[in-house]
Amino acid sequence: MNTIKQYVQENKQRFIDELIELLKIPSVSADAAFSKDVIRTSEAVKISLEKAGCQLVEICETPGYPIVFGEHIIDKNLPTVLVYGHYDVQPADPIDLWTSPPFEPVIKATEIHPEGAIFARGSCDDKGQMYMHVKAFEYMIASNNLPCNVKFMIEGEEEVGSKSLSWFVERNQEKLACDVILISDTGMISNQQPSITTGLRGLSYVEVEVTGPNRDLHSGLYGGAVANPINVLAKMIASLHDENNHITIPSFYDNVEELSLEERAEMAKAPFNLDNYKKALDLNDIYGEKGYVTNERNSIRPTLDVNGIWGGYTGEGAKTVIASQAFAKISMRLVPNQDWEDITTLFTKHFESIAPSGVTVKVKPHHGGQGYVTPIDSIGYKAANMAYTETFGVPAIPVRSGGSIPIVALFEKELKSKTILMGFGLDSDAIHSPNEHFGIFNYLKGIETIPLFYKYFVELSK
Repeated sequence: MNTIKQYVQENKQRFIDELIELLKIPSVSADAAFSKDVIRTSEAVKISLEKAGCQLVEICETPGYPIVFGEHIIDKNLPTVLVYGHYDVQPADPIDLWTSPPFEPVIKATEIHPEGAIFARGSCDDKGQMYMHVKAFEYMIASNNLPCNVKFMIEGEEEVGSKSLSWFVERNQEKLACDVILISDTGMISNQQPSITTGLRGLSYVEVEVTGPNRDLHSGLYGGAVANPINVLAKMIASLHDENNHITIPSFYDNVEELSLEERAEMAKAPFNLDNYKKALDLNDIYGEKGYVTNERNSIRPTLDVNGIWGGYTGEGAKTVIASQAFAKISMRLVPNQDWEDITTLFTKHFESIAPSGVTVKVKPHHGGQGYVTPIDSIGYKAANMAYTETFGVPAIPVRSGGSIPIVALFEKELKSKTILMGFGLDSDAIHSPNEHFGIFNYLKGIETIPLFYKYFVELSK
């Protein structure tokens, strides 16, 4: 362990500088205006893997953005670890809420990160966490401490549904064959208490469109006489939850896994301070499904949220108009056993059925994925826990995440391998939000911890 710590300290500034250069490239996969930057980032990832010591690195074309594949095979009789990450990032909007430009990385000290954190889009999700694996691999090669084979699969469409990744995995099962999949695209409880994500929620993401009259109308001449699509959409969305914040779509909960009181008690052992939670979000109270506490609502229960809503006139000043159309984007986070395609169908049928006469409704599915649970008695989990215990001084706590990584279920189906989620980000790192950041401590601690996973995974596999 002293060797890796020494290597990290000796190369600390270089590791930070390299990540900063990667973060400068605006690899926003959701916006075609950044397509050249996304491609440029894939090339930068390829170069970094080559410099770290991979025997083979290639940019693999797909129907969408390319996948960077790398490998270092030392003995086919040894286990193989497949590292997954993504080089694309979320859009930076709203830009005016950033305290510094999203693609001009700066290091700032914060209360949680007194050693400093890198503020930039993608710093935590997922360029910073992905790059930890590249630097950990670099150390294992430089010190001749790589105990097994390693493969890298870094994609550029995670933030838009990973469609090309599914295409690639289905066609390259032999190329991607492995014994375990290692991902750092999640978080941990705190810098003092590591945790391992053992469950992910699934996702169904849709866009809805409500159309009324064939053109925008004068609200004085037509108001009260025709259905207003914005009013109608607001009522329809409001009806999707009852007074207990229970989702009202028929059969929505049919396959929801109900955890036992004992399992819920184990979850409750994770440190959580409700007052600090509210303070961090500037809230005077919490909100959610009746009968469940905050850490259950955001992890083991399904949800339905409006992610965006628009229609009519939103410019400066007034325009008295009844809009012809209104739109909303809606995401549903799902728990294991809820099939995202089934849920999308249930939502579509229900939303169409509650539309009043005078409007027409269209539901456009975007993307989705299945939930996932990994057992804590697996070799991969045990190896990760041993690694965290050595670097943090305390065992990791298993937790279920409210987030979704749809490709994890795909990996198990196509590659028949379990996934271990070794995250080093914090809830406060503002991923997907303005002022996203990643602690220097977390970045370097990840580089220290990852080689130990390899060591213990190989030892436990014997």
